[in-house]
Amino acid sequence: MSCATCHDPANHYAPANDHTIQLGGLHLDQPGIRAVPSLAYKMSTPSFSIGDESTADEAAEASPMTEASGAALANASAAVVGPLTAQAIVKADAPAANLVPKGGMFWDGRVDSLEEQALQPMISPFEMANADTATVYAKLKKGYGKDISALFGDNILNDQDMMISEIGFALARYQVEERSFHPYTSKYDYYLRGKAVLTDAEARGLKLFDDANKGNCASCHLDKMTGDGQMPNLTDFEFEALGAPRNPAIPANADARYYDTGICGPLRSDIYSAQPQNCGLFKTPTLRNVGARHVFFHNGVYRTLEDVTRFYVKRDTNPEEIYPKDASGKVLKYDDLPAQYQINIDVIDAPMNRKLGDTPALNDAEIADVVAFLKTLTDGYDPAKDGIKAAK
Repeated sequence: MSCATCHDPANHYAPANDHTIQLGGLHLDQPGIRAVPSLAYKMSTPSFSIGDESTADEAAEASPMTEASGAALANASAAVVGPLTAQAIVKADAPAANLVPKGGMFWDGRVDSLEEQALQPMISPFEMANADTATVYAKLKKGYGKDISALFGDNILNDQDMMISEIGFALARYQVEERSFHPYTSKYDYYLRGKAVLTDAEARGLKLFDDANKGNCASCHLDKMTGDGQMPNLTDFEFEALGAPRNPAIPANADARYYDTGICGPLRSDIYSAQPQNCGLFKTPTLRNVGARHVFFHNGVYRTLEDVTRFYVKRDTNPEEIYPKDASGKVLKYDDLPAQYQINIDVIDAPMNRKLGDTPALNDAEIADVVAFLKTLTDGYDPAKDGIKAAK
């Protein structure tokens, strides 16, 4: 199993197959518990923190993380246990209820840098499944020792922690320096640069995407160029509890007592995971290349962009179309989150602020327009070919 097994370069560093979760382990038969996110556009992700929403952040002007410089580790107020531990660096006191979690890698933000993210799968039992750090070290020394010593000197071969750290550094630098991880070549990028024209449907979709009373997608998926001319990340890197329906295709969900609560676990364990206001919160992913994905949300419960968009606008107005029912016909709303944490689910921001029986914020035609716009976010657009097509 390689990094590319789940992060296929030919599919924007996301899974190429349509599996809800990916299989790994010693015999490649152990299921994961979450949908695998893309590794594209990760270099702009800030370190995990909890604080007030800022005007600068909402304008997509947050400073990019320094994932390969060591600054994230240098600023830590707590000791880092080791490069293969899944513990987030503690940077703040316990948050107040109105403060917003932001940043970090993975769906739960549990590590702060590309180095740490790259190393985590090496000891995950349902990914590369090495037994421990020593096993990883032995494999690196045997398979890459000559190359590593050529780069960092012979002494590194006798230093387990340093060798593993440098491997994380190399993987991080690859993701930063290899342009295919962040090419900014979607039709929307060309549109923002004034080098492409949206179709009528795409333009309507963009308007709905931005409309605070309709799709309101841009409130979390920031879509405007920054003041210094940088392309948007299509995410604010913040966390939300959306109440996505439970996905029976995830084997772990066969246990009715099991819940994936995002920041609160099961893969994260620190002071933030112990705070009930963080339970059910997952990081907002970038929408870049979303049209090339096969499953959506942290649990991969949806397989089409139409269904994803329909979830947002019908979750509360028509919950019977979103959630299962019990034997008596009662709709099991928010069925993938324990009742005590359902207070964290966003019912304030449009379009999720409507009530049972209200008209959904988007109708089917408008949903189709939003999806048409979302498909302009896929990298690899060629304006010359589109111009020829339009002429024909």
